[in-house]
Amino acid sequence: MSAVSATQEYTNRTLDIRDLTMMFGGLRAVSDFDMAVPEGGLYGLIGPNGAGKTTVFNMITGIYRPTEGQILFEGNDLVGRDPHMITRTGVARTFQNIRLFQNLTVLDNVRIAYHTYAGYSMIEAITRLGRFGARDRVMTEQAQDFLAVFNLQDRQNEIAKNLPYGEQRRLEIARALAAQPRLLLLDEPAAGMNPKEVDTLMELIHFIRDRFKLTILLIEHQMRVIMGICEWLTVMDFGQVIARGTPRDIQNNTRVIEAYLGKRMGKEI
Repeated sequence: MSAVSATQEYTNRTLDIRDLTMMFGGLRAVSDFDMAVPEGGLYGLIGPNGAGKTTVFNMITGIYRPTEGQILFEGNDLVGRDPHMITRTGVARTFQNIRLFQNLTVLDNVRIAYHTYAGYSMIEAITRLGRFGARDRVMTEQAQDFLAVFNLQDRQNEIAKNLPYGEQRRLEIARALAAQPRLLLLDEPAAGMNPKEVDTLMELIHFIRDRFKLTILLIEHQMRVIMGICEWLTVMDFGQVIARGTPRDIQNNTRVIEAYLGKRMGKEI
């Protein structure tokens, strides 16, 4: 069986992507993309720069609407839904470039994620009457609990942009989890990290998967992260799937090596 056709036997698919295509004018950025991620899986989506990985993430989260195909989350098609509705459905993500509210406190960055479930009206928020006071206290306590999980409780009153880089990454993941997802998409979470921060991140990803009972799909260029934590990989090149398999399978796949290093170099290796 070839690496591209390799599959795993499982039921309970949290994410099931079928025949996904994205056109930008005459450019086919993603073509006939398929991926199935089981409940509780920790999966990687890898490939050279420009392969189409982030475009796939943008389609899953509603930033782009696919030209063709289905994106089934727990059996429900996400195609055509607005990003905020997809978040309410149970999908959250982080970005390659950290997107915090840089001038807000660490605590407020996490509190913002709870407003989807605030439970009070706009009028109550403006007047600070009715349900606002009680719900606001609950959101603050919940946000503080999340910060404690990520060892950021002592930083809650600091401005987000003043945190060290690794802690900003942790804060972004904490904010994503505060939206109460069942599927978490991580877009290059190790980008810009030093080796010690990368080790901490790998432990954190395992921890949050188990602690919050999540399914995790990540894009990452650092092979140490991918090979160290992922259970299954899908590899893209020029918008298409070129391989699937375990990390060991992918390490020994000639087509993947050629995609990363070039055909000539790949053959020499």
